[in-house]
Amino acid sequence: MRASFSVGRRRLSYLDFGGPGLPVLALHGHYNEAAVFAPLARALAPRWRVIALDQRGHGESNRAESYGRDDYVADVAAFHRHLDVGPVPVLGHSMGGVNAYQYAARHADLVTALIVEDVGAEVNADWSLTTRLPRNAPTRQAWAEALGPTAPYIECCLRHFGDGWGYSFDIEDTVRSHQALTGAYWSDWESVTCPTLLIRGATSEVLPRDHAQEMIARRTGRAHLVELPAGHVVHHDAPAPFTTAVRTFLTGLPTA
Repeated sequence: MRASFSVGRRRLSYLDFGGPGLPVLALHGHYNEAAVFAPLARALAPRWRVIALDQRGHGESNRAESYGRDDYVADVAAFHRHLDVGPVPVLGHSMGGVNAYQYAARHADLVTALIVEDVGAEVNADWSLTTRLPRNAPTRQAWAEALGPTAPYIECCLRHFGDGWGYSFDIEDTVRSHQALTGAYWSDWESVTCPTLLIRGATSEVLPRDHAQEMIARRTGRAHLVELPAGHVVHHDAPAPFTTAVRTFLTGLPTA
C-alpha cells in the first residue's frame, strides 16, 4: 500500500508492504526508492512487515531545498512518528544505511535493532555515476542500452514522461545529496547501542573489508559482520543470501 504524510510543506511517500508481522523500517540508497525492497518484503513475510520510505527527493516524495545529514535523519524521525508503531528494527542500504545508524544513535529508545548494508562510518561519496546518467531516452530499451550494466540497479526509479524516459530523482539534487553524505561518522556509529548487523558485499568498492572490520571492532559485542558474494548492492546481487542474513538476525533478536 502506498501512502504519504507531510513534513512542513513537503510530502513524503512510503510503501507499507503489509501483513500481520512485526514492522521493520527500510531506507534505500541513492538512485533507488522504497519499491526496491519489494523482494525482501515478500521473503520476510508474514513474520515481518517491511515499511519503506521514499526519502526526500526520491521516488514519489517531494524534492527538498537541502539534503544534509540532519535533514535525512529528521525525515526518518517524522516517518517513524507518523507510523506510530513503537520501537522497531531499522534497515538501510548505502546512503540509507548512514541515515539508519545516525537515526539509531540519536533515537536509541526507538530502534531495537539495526541492519546496515554496505556503507561505512567514513564515506567518500562518489557521484560520478550521477553525472554519466543519460538525462533522457526516447524508449526504455534505449535508456538501458545507454546505461549498460548499471541499468538493473536503477530501473526501479525509471519513469516515463511526455518527452521520453527519465528518473524519479533529480540529477542535480542527487549530486548535492552525495556531497552532503561525504564525511566521517564514527561518533554516530559508536553511539549505537542496539544489536547491529553489518552486511558487506565481498567485491564492494564502497565498503572495504578492513574498514568493515574496524567498524565491528569499535563496537565489540554489539555488532557483527556478514560478507556475501555481491557488490555494493547486496540485496540485488545476492537476494537469497541477503534475505537469509536479515531473517536470521531478526529472528535471533531478544524478545521483550
